[in-house]
This record gives sequence, structure tokens and C-alpha cells, in this order.
Amino acid sequence: MKTVAPAQWAGLGLVIALAVIPLLVRNNYQIFILILIAVDTILTVGLSLVMGYAGQVSLGHATFFGVGAYATALLSARFGWPPALALPAAAGLTALAGYLLGVPIFRLRGHYLAMATLGLNVIFILILKNEAEVTGGPSGFTDIPPLALGGLTFDSDVKMYYLVWAVTLGVLWLSLNVVNSRVGRALRAIHASEVAAEALGVDANAYKLKVFAMAAGFAGLAGGLYAQAIHFISPSSFDVLVSIELVTMAAVGGLASVWGSIFGAATVVLLAQFIRDRMGVLLAGASGEQEIIVFGLLLVVIMVFLPEGLTVGGLRVLRAWPITRRLRAARDQT
Repeated sequence: MKTVAPAQWAGLGLVIALAVIPLLVRNNYQIFILILIAVDTILTVGLSLVMGYAGQVSLGHATFFGVGAYATALLSARFGWPPALALPAAAGLTALAGYLLGVPIFRLRGHYLAMATLGLNVIFILILKNEAEVTGGPSGFTDIPPLALGGLTFDSDVKMYYLVWAVTLGVLWLSLNVVNSRVGRALRAIHASEVAAEALGVDANAYKLKVFAMAAGFAGLAGGLYAQAIHFISPSSFDVLVSIELVTMAAVGGLASVWGSIFGAATVVLLAQFIRDRMGVLLAGASGEQEIIVFGLLLVVIMVFLPEGLTVGGLRVLRAWPITRRLRAARDQT
């Protein structure tokens, strides 16, 4: 009889919990927060593939998030595309953009690569703000039509919750298959030593471009879902602070942990809401600077003390506790 792995039990438990939560939570704001966690989970998974597995630093991932959101909005609101077609088309366009931009970007190494991705984010925000006739400028883009599949229109937070989390679970499943495949082994080899990987016949540049395009496609998909969830987008939703938040999410969950993306996204989203709702009152007039300070400190602490993230590093610390060792020893004797 085939035994069920603990990860499979955990996945099944997650699916059941996600299905039951809307039946217990009646507050639309809380449902919307859960939608944000799902969207950020998709973004974090892609960033983890790039940074944690391929070992490439990206500080401008919010760029592709914004490209997907604005592409979905423009295709559906301006060009009359059905949102059900605009959403996957936007994800595909974003993946293509990621591939094309990755060609010159990955000629750089180290800090230069990080600065190039950060500069890409800055340029993107400037375009959004200055091309007001197309993007709506700083005021944002409104009147995004709701997504409809067949006779079902996703015009409520609960419906969007189930849709976004279904897509998120699909992205997690796909990512787990990637990291456990030959591609995942190649990415780990590149992360460990790009020179050694190439000596063994791994085309490092090709793999880096592919994983970067895949992460960009995930970000574009997340952006489209975000635009459909709130029916309004503005440049502030995709600025450099958002990119910093995404890096923090990946670090908190574990740069090389697909499942940790959920934990990292949930931790940072809830922390950001706390900062805005509580600390924002205490630090009135500080704009968004308090978030930058908190996320910067959190990122430094995680990188110094738990570089594998709270999920992997936390489990390792937990296993080291005396009571945990005694429980394992008692289990092995039975």
C-alpha cells in the first residue's frame, strides 16, 4: 500500500482550509486581505525561483506585476477583449517581456544585475506616470470590467477569492514540479557555481532566461488577477517599495522554498496592514517611510540570523530543541 507523504497531507489540509475559510469569515475586507496574500504568493513563488534556485538577484519584480495588471486593464477596458482572454494574454506578454529584457540584463553580474532590475522598476513607474493618455497617469486606471467564465461572473470578493486561490495552487503545483525536475537540478547547479555548471554542460544563460521569463509570467498573471480583484490600478501599486516587499516575502518564507512563499506572503501582508492601521497613527505624516524601515530591518534580521527563511530555518531550530529530540527518539524506539 502506497503511503502518503507529509507534504501531500499538508497540501490537502491547505486546500480544505482554503475552501472552508470563506464560510467562516464574513468580513469582505478580511476576504480581500486573503486575496492579496494569494496574489503575493504567486509573485513570491516566481521570485523564489529566480533568487533562491537560479541565484540571480532581482530587485524590480514589481515591474512585471505592473505590466500584467496594465496589460489586462488595457486589453479589456480599451480594446474590448473579454477579460477571460485578456488575463492569459497579459501573462504571456509579460513572460515574453521578461525573456527579452533578460537577454541584456543577464549579461551583468552581482550588484550590477541588482541595480539593473531596480532601475527597470524606476523607469517603468516613470512611464506609467507620464503616459497619462494610455495609463491614466498618477490618478490610475479605472473601469476594468469583471472577469467572466461561461455564465459565471466574478463580481464579488468571495468569488474572486476562490478563483485567485485556485490559480495560486496551480502555480504552486507547477513550481514544485519545476524544482523537482531536471530544470530544478540545473538551476541549483547554477546557483552553487555557474562556472562549474557550464563545465558540466549546463547552458546557464538559457536556464536563467527561461526561469526569469517564467517568473515574469507568474507576476503578469498575478497583476491581471489583482486588476480584476480591485478594478482599479495606479503606479503606486507597482513601485520600488512593492519590489522590496516581495524580496522580503521571499526571504521570510525561504528563498529556496516553494511552500514557504505562502508563509512569507502572509507574514508581510499582515505586517504591512498592521503598520498602516496601527503604526501609521503613531507615525502620522511619515508617509510610507515606516514600512521601508520595518521591512528593511526584517530583511536584515532574516538574512543574518535565518538566511534559509523562517520556514526552513525555523524548522531546523525547532528540531534542535531538546524536547523535539526526545520526541523523535521516542518515536524511533516504537
